[in-house]
Amino acid sequence: MLTDVAIIGGTGVGDALAKLAGEAIHIPTPDGQLAGRLMNHGSGPILLVSRHSVGHKLPPHRVNYRAIARGLKEAGVRYCFSSAAVGSLRADWPVGTFVAVSDFVDLTCRQSTMFDSAVVHTDFSAPFSPRGREALVKAGADQGLVVQPTGVYVCENGPRYETPHEVDLIAHVGDVVGMTAATEAILMREAGIEYACLALVTNLAAGLSVGALSHQEVTQEMEENSTPVLKLLLGATDLVRAL
Repeated sequence: MLTDVAIIGGTGVGDALAKLAGEAIHIPTPDGQLAGRLMNHGSGPILLVSRHSVGHKLPPHRVNYRAIARGLKEAGVRYCFSSAAVGSLRADWPVGTFVAVSDFVDLTCRQSTMFDSAVVHTDFSAPFSPRGREALVKAGADQGLVVQPTGVYVCENGPRYETPHEVDLIAHVGDVVGMTAATEAILMREAGIEYACLALVTNLAAGLSVGALSHQEVTQEMEENSTPVLKLLLGATDLVRAL
């Protein structure tokens, strides 16, 4: 066992994780290799993973989510926290809003399962770890940040953004929209890992925003907030170990 806790960094945060000190780790799995860094931290070592690889080279639909989940399980991880850049489907959740995601609607049509050749039906009554979400909210409060305790994440396949009419439709069933967290949540649950996602609103979704959406603006917003996001995620890892 390498560690009981992992952090997956998404857009803007993955590269920040890669800059932290730590030992390079490569874990082979039947689905490919997981590359990460093992960082010494106050409450214990943490396995750091850049979701889109260093330099943000992989688009969301090509991330090897199964290798990540299997690799974390092989490393002994029990709790995994992630960051996610999201578009807001709510006018009252502006840019800069933090959300401890509590549920999802998966519209990706990806084959997101570990069980291709066995009949296994996994319970998703609590799609995201209640303990992990509690740790995110408390870590935020400890740092003077408000983290919304619940929020429904609508997961699209990407890499394109949604049309205004699509946004109008999904706003009836969700609070934020992104391209990664539902897939991670499914595979982490099947791997037996408690998974919590900290979403940061980087833009209002199409039709709610003024002007065209830009990935550069999304990346810039996440990079500008990478320090508080990392501090919050690290604080949550300390808390979940103490809960």
